[in-house]
Formats: sequence, C-alpha cells, structure tokens
Amino acid sequence: MAQTKTASLTKGAGFKKQEDLTLLNEVSSATAGVSHLEMCIQCGTCGGSCPSAADMDHTPRALFAMLRAGMRDEVLHSNTPWMCVSCYHCVVRCPQEVHIADVMYTLKSMAIKAHQYKDNTAPDFSQTFVDNIEAFGRSYELGLAGRFYLQHQPLRLPGMAGMGWGMLSSRRMNILPSRIEQIDQLKAILTKAKTLELTS
Repeated sequence: MAQTKTASLTKGAGFKKQEDLTLLNEVSSATAGVSHLEMCIQCGTCGGSCPSAADMDHTPRALFAMLRAGMRDEVLHSNTPWMCVSCYHCVVRCPQEVHIADVMYTLKSMAIKAHQYKDNTAPDFSQTFVDNIEAFGRSYELGLAGRFYLQHQPLRLPGMAGMGWGMLSSRRMNILPSRIEQIDQLKAILTKAKTLELTS
C-alpha cells in the first residue's frame, strides 16, 4: 500500500518513475570535491538566491529532484546549468552546504559530451574559452568575442566596433594573443587531467 502511494505521488509530481539514485550518484561522483548533492532537502534557498533563476526552465531544487528521479534526458536538456553565472550565492546560503555551482559545471560537461542541449550557443562559447586556455594559458578576449559573434550573431559585430576600439586603444584588450610562460607545463597538466578523467 505504501509503495503504491509513493509511486502515485511520484507520478503526480511529473516524474516518470520511483526514486532512482543512479543518475544522482553519477553526477555526485563526477563533481570535483565533495558535492553533498545527496544532502539536498528541497528547501528552495538556491533558487531564491539565484540572480538568473527567472531565466531557468527549472530551479536548481527542481533539477536536483529530477536527478533523484533519474530523468537524465530532461536534466541534460535543461538550460539551468547554462544560466548559472557561478556567483556561488546559492552555495553560501545552502543550509546543507551542497556545492551547487560545481554540480552545474558537471551537468554542463555531461550535456556537452552527450550532445544534449537545447541551444548550442553556450556550449560553443564554453568550448571557445577552453580552446583559448589550452592554446595560450589565458583568455584571448578579441578571439573569444570574435569567434562567438561570427558563429552566432554576426550582424551585431559592426555595432560593437566602437566598444572594441575603445578597449584596444586603452590597452584593455590585445589585438594578438600572448602565451603564458612555461605553457608546456600547463599543457602537461591538462593532458594528465584528461587522462585521469577518462580512467575514472
């Protein structure tokens, strides 16, 4: 009787099946450090603290409930991780010390690997940034913005020329990228990290 009631409540809440912690455990183990994801008590403090919550299709609380329900496709297609601005306000206020922002990074990584996202704008921007770090050891703002707008919003480029010139003339942005010293050491670290990720 109790089991039937639980299944009914779960179905009524919009979840497909009873609690399945497989996906939650997968996300938790893939998150750097100790995520405390399983400690979420569904209080909603994260969503109430988030400056981007209005643009999210699911609040972090709802997303964590979906993880607990094993709703992989729905979670990876959600725009919630991509709306996270990494301000860590939710982390500071979470009574259970769930590392919410770090979990969002994990979900973005999983969505990219599975090619499951509604819009490729944010994943493309993220990949361009990563490419710059791997190539130069630091962000290359002109290349980052130029590549992004050429891919996704080319008609906005002429309107940004004034701001770009202002940043260049005040030396707030460089025309050409510059590499950090000992870039080979950084590349060795990144290669080792990728190897560990594949074997974990």
